[in-house]
Amino acid sequence: MSLVIEVLRTYLELRSPEQLRPARFDDPAVRVSRHDEVDVARYRRLYETVGGSWHWIDRNAWPDERLARHLDRDSVTVWELLVGDASAGYFELERHDDDDSVEIAYFGLAPDFIGRGLGKGLLTRAAEEAWNLGPSRVWLHTCTLDSPHALPNYRARGFEEFRRETYVVQLPAP
Repeated sequence: MSLVIEVLRTYLELRSPEQLRPARFDDPAVRVSRHDEVDVARYRRLYETVGGSWHWIDRNAWPDERLARHLDRDSVTVWELLVGDASAGYFELERHDDDDSVEIAYFGLAPDFIGRGLGKGLLTRAAEEAWNLGPSRVWLHTCTLDSPHALPNYRARGFEEFRRETYVVQLPAP
């Protein structure tokens, strides 16, 4: 049995680095590490840990070979949030040369780290790393399946809405 629901997807952007309203980590045990080479198993662990509660399923459908090709592209970078030695979240950036933008393609925290104020610092770092790639804009999207903290965090950091769309998904019954 499954559940069919309508989902609202909201697209947001920063048009200049000055638009970003940064927030910083206040814990010296928190760091963000770039993975220049991320293997499929590690990526799947990050994706499933962060996205499992929010119905992230797209990348789970990709065979390992396809995911490996995606991760090997020069236009894709993966960054992991660490608190001490614990993996606390990640973000993935993807450069789009067709419109000179950088997308924060995936972003989120592991369940045990939600509610600690880490999301605002991680989003700041994601936006700053995106701007370091020299795009004309930085963008992302969220939806009503995501954490209820996501959209307020994006707006608090200065992201502005530029499009909305609705779609229907079929989820497994609870």
